[in-house]
Amino acid sequence: MPKQKQKGLTIVAIGSIPLILVLGNSMLIPILPKMRTELDVSQFKISLIISVFSIAAAISIPILGYLSDRFSRKAIIIPSLILYGSGGILAGAAAAWFSSAYIWILAGRVMQGIGAAGTAPIAMALTGDLFKGGEQSKVLGLVEASNGFGKVISPILGSLLAILFWYAAFFAFPIFCLISILLTVFFVKEKKSKKTPPPVGKYVKGLISVFKTEGRWLFAAYLTGAVCLFTLFGVLFYISDILEKEHNINGLLKGSILAIPLLIMTITSYITGSKIGKNMRLMKSLIILGLLFMTVSFSVLVFFKSLVPFFSVLGISSIGTGLVLPCINSFITGSVPSDRRGFVTSLYGSVRFLGVAIGPPIFSSLMEWSRTGMFLITAGLTLFVGFLCLVLIHVSKKEPSNKKDTLFEKLQLT
Repeated sequence: MPKQKQKGLTIVAIGSIPLILVLGNSMLIPILPKMRTELDVSQFKISLIISVFSIAAAISIPILGYLSDRFSRKAIIIPSLILYGSGGILAGAAAAWFSSAYIWILAGRVMQGIGAAGTAPIAMALTGDLFKGGEQSKVLGLVEASNGFGKVISPILGSLLAILFWYAAFFAFPIFCLISILLTVFFVKEKKSKKTPPPVGKYVKGLISVFKTEGRWLFAAYLTGAVCLFTLFGVLFYISDILEKEHNINGLLKGSILAIPLLIMTITSYITGSKIGKNMRLMKSLIILGLLFMTVSFSVLVFFKSLVPFFSVLGISSIGTGLVLPCINSFITGSVPSDRRGFVTSLYGSVRFLGVAIGPPIFSSLMEWSRTGMFLITAGLTLFVGFLCLVLIHVSKKEPSNKKDTLFEKLQLT
C-alpha cells in the first residue's frame, strides 16, 4: 500500500476514536424526555444517565493514560472500545427485556464511561507518537474536527434512531465501536518502544518533575480547554431550552439548529490545525485571539434575542473555540516527553470532560438568575483565561537548533 494512502487510513482510524467519545452523551440528549416517560422515573434520575457516564470517564481517564504509557496506546484503546460497546449492549438489553431496566441502564452507562476514558485522550497521545512537527498539528486539528463533527451529528442521529424505538441508540454504540476497532487494528501501526517501561515510583517522579517545571503553562492550557467545553455545552443547553420554550422548535429541526455553532467550530478547528504547523508563537496568538472572540461574542449576546442575529453573533464565539482548541491540543501533545504523554493528555481529557459535565447545570442556575448576568459572567471568564494564557504561556524567541527538538524544549516559563 502506498505510504501516503497508509498514512491517510491511519488518520481516519485515529479520527474515528474521539468520534465514539462524543456520541456517548450527545446522542442520548434528544431522547431523554421519552426515556423518562418509558422508565417512569424522576427528572433527577434520568439526568444520572448522562452524569454517571461523565463521572466514570473523568475518574478513569488518568488511570488509563498511565496504563497507555506503561504498555501501549492500542492495548488500551481496543479494550476500551470493546467495553464501551458492551455497555451499550447491556443498556439496550435492559431497556428491551429487563424488569429493573433503570439500574441496569446505569450499570451499562458506567461501563461506557470507563470505556470512553480510553478513547479520545489516548488518541491524542497516539497522534503525538506517530506524527511530528507541522504534520502532528494538522492531524490533531483533524482529531478535534472529528470530535466536533461528532457533536454536530449526535443530536440528529439520536433523534433519527428514536424513530425506530427509544432505546435504539444503545444498540448503535457497539456498531460504531466495531468500526473503530477494525480501523485501529488494521491501520494504526505503533512504533515499538525500545525502552523498558519505568517502575511506578520512577514514573510518578517523572510526572512530578514535568508538573514542577511546566506546571504553570499546563495549568493555563488545561483550564483553557475546560472553559472552552464548559461554555460550549453551557450555551448549547441554553439554546436547547429557548428553542423549545420560546420558539416551540423540537425534534430534528431543533437538532439541526443546535448543530450550526458546532459546525462553525468544527470547520475552524480543521483549518486552524492544518495551518499552525509547529509555530508556537502563532499558536499562542491564536489562543488569545480566540478567547477574545469568545469574550466579545458573549458580551454582545446580551443585546440579541431574535434567532438570526443571536446565531450570527454566537458564530464569533464558535470561531474563537475553533481557534483555541487545536492550538491547546498541539501545546499539550507536543510538549511532553512520549513516555509520559499518555497521562498528561489523559488528564487534559479528564479536565475537558468535567467542563462538559458542569456546563449545563451551571448555565441552568445562571439562566434562572439572569440572562444578562449569565453572558457577562461567561465573557468575564473567557477574558480571565485569555489573560492567564498571555502571562503563563511563554514561547522562547530562540528556535531550537535541532529540528527534531520537541515543543517541550521551546516552551519556557515566565
